[in-house]
Amino acid sequence: MATAAHSQAGAPVSIGTAAQRSGVSARMVRHYEGLGLLASVPRTEGGYRQYGESDIHTLRFIKRARELGFTMEDISELVGLWHNRRRSSARVRQIAQKHLGDLEARIAALQSMQQTLAHLVHCCHGDSRPDCPILDDLAGEA
Repeated sequence: MATAAHSQAGAPVSIGTAAQRSGVSARMVRHYEGLGLLASVPRTEGGYRQYGESDIHTLRFIKRARELGFTMEDISELVGLWHNRRRSSARVRQIAQKHLGDLEARIAALQSMQQTLAHLVHCCHGDSRPDCPILDDLAGEA
């Protein structure tokens, strides 16, 4: 959970400006705030959210973590570790190592699917005959 104080450097900005500057949609900014990934931001008397530089920086951090495929649970922990200046990098490495292993397993599964499908496409004549090894495989008849 994010606990960093809002930066007072520069004037607070609206959700639209924060979204544009961070590269995250306004809808996702609200979502991340609701999940606790972004500290609750102050509001104007009219109820409009006001974001500081630290909020925008946190949004960029979250966006980059999402681009790398981390889960929301992992991102929550990583944001907390990032804001904790007394953290140990061992936990950060552990999270990243686990994610790397998950990615490697998914890549291996995708490569296996690719090889199987390439073989089936190669075996299919693609002509006017009704015989089709692709359909046979999908039906469990191969």
